[in-house]
Amino acid sequence: MKVAILKERRAGEHRVAASPEVVGKLIALGFDLAVEKGAGLGASFTDEAYKAAGATIASDPAAAAKGADVVLKVQGPEAGELAHLRKGTVLLASLNALTDPVGMKALAKAGLTAFAMELMPRITRAQGMDILSSQSNLAGYKAVLDAASEYGRAFPMMMTAAGTVAPARVFIMGVGVAGLQAIATAKRLGGVVTATDVRPATKEQVQSLGGKFLTVDPEMEKDAQTDGGYAREMPPEYFEKQKAVVAEHIKKQDVVITTALIPGRQAPILVTREMVASMATGSVIVDLAVEAGGNVEGSKMGEIVVSANGVKIIGHANVPARLAEDASALFGRNLLNFLSPHVDKEKGGLAINWEDETVSGTLVTRDGKIVHPRLLEAAAKPAPRKKTAAKSTTKKAAAGKAPAKKPRVRKSAVAAPDRSTGPAATPVEMPAPAAAPTQPTDDSSKEK
Repeated sequence: MKVAILKERRAGEHRVAASPEVVGKLIALGFDLAVEKGAGLGASFTDEAYKAAGATIASDPAAAAKGADVVLKVQGPEAGELAHLRKGTVLLASLNALTDPVGMKALAKAGLTAFAMELMPRITRAQGMDILSSQSNLAGYKAVLDAASEYGRAFPMMMTAAGTVAPARVFIMGVGVAGLQAIATAKRLGGVVTATDVRPATKEQVQSLGGKFLTVDPEMEKDAQTDGGYAREMPPEYFEKQKAVVAEHIKKQDVVITTALIPGRQAPILVTREMVASMATGSVIVDLAVEAGGNVEGSKMGEIVVSANGVKIIGHANVPARLAEDASALFGRNLLNFLSPHVDKEKGGLAINWEDETVSGTLVTRDGKIVHPRLLEAAAKPAPRKKTAAKSTTKKAAAGKAPAKKPRVRKSAVAAPDRSTGPAATPVEMPAPAAAPTQPTDDSSKEK
C-alpha cells in the first residue's frame, strides 16, 4: 500500500506532513512511501534524509500521487493537486472543514475519503492525534518570542550597577494550549504574567505555571464551561463587566497575547482600539487569531502594525510554520498515531474502523459525498430570510373623503455581521486540561 507525502504549495507554509522519522515508522508498518522532491526543505528535512529512511523521492506531485492509496498533507490540496489524486484515495490533512464548504464539495466530487484532522474529538485517547494541540503549543511559545523580539526592553528584572530594569508585564488572553504555553514561556523569560479566561477551571492552571488569574465575575463564571472543556457563550452583562476589567488591566501591560478562537466562526474582538490607545508607547500585542479575523482591532494578517500611540500589533500568519521543523515532526506523529490503529498487520494495508470515534469525528467526505454531521447540519440550514419593512405614509384626507392608499415599498433588511464588538469573546482556542499541569500539555484530557 502506497503513502504519498506532497509538497505544501500555499504561501508561507514551510511545514511538511511527515518527518523522516515518521516515514521510517510508516515503512515499518508495511507501507511504501513516496515523498515529492523538496517537500521537506522548508522544515530542514532533505531528500537524502527521506531516502535514508526508506522513501522513494518523486519528481513532482503527479509522480508522488500516482497509485497512492493514502496522501498526507499539512493543508488541503489545491485544485491542481486534486487532479493527481485518484478516486477513493484516503487524504489526511488540516482542511478548514468548517469554514471552507466549497473545498469540501471539491473533495467529495473528487471521490476522496478525506479526514479533517482539525476536527479530532477532545478525548483522552485522541491526544496524540490532535494537530490543533501540537501546533497550538508551538504557536503559544513562538508568540512570546515574537513579542520579545519587538519589545524594546528586557523581559526579566535586572539589577545592575547602573540601576534596576523592571520586568515586563505580560497579559495572556485565553488559557487554552497556546495560552498555557505562552504563560510558561513568558515566566521562563522572567516576565510578570497575568491571564484571563471565562472558564474558572483555568485559574489553577494559570497559578500552577506561576501566573496570576484575572477574574471578572466569579458567580457568572461558575457555569462558563461545557462538559467538553470549552467556554460557553456568556450573557451580555458579563461582557460589559469583562470589557471594563480588561480595559483597566490592559493599560498597565507591556505585552498582550490573544489566543481566542471559536471553531468555525470569526475570531471575537478582545482588544478594542480604545484599549490599544490606552497602552504605553512601545508596548506589544500579538494576535494569534489574526487568520480568523483577529482578536485585536487594527491587526492585519502578515503585518506588524504600529498604532498612532506607538503600540506594535503583531499579526504573523501561520505561526506554527515559523517553527517548521518541530511543527512538522509533531504533525507527522499526529497522523501516524491516527493511522496506526487501523493497520491490518496480517494482510497489510488499512482496515479502517468506521465506528471509531476518532474516525467518525474527522471523516468529512466518502464515496463522493460530504458525510460529517456538522457539515451536513450547516448545509441543511435554510438561508437567512430577508425581512421586509413596510413603509407607508398616510396623508390627512380631506373632510368627507377616505384617505388614499399608497403601495407599500419593500426594503431589504441587512443582517449585522456575526462578530463581537468588545471582549465578549469566549476564549476557546483549545479546551483546558482536566488537571492543573506543571507544564502545558498538548491537549485536554476531558472528554467531549
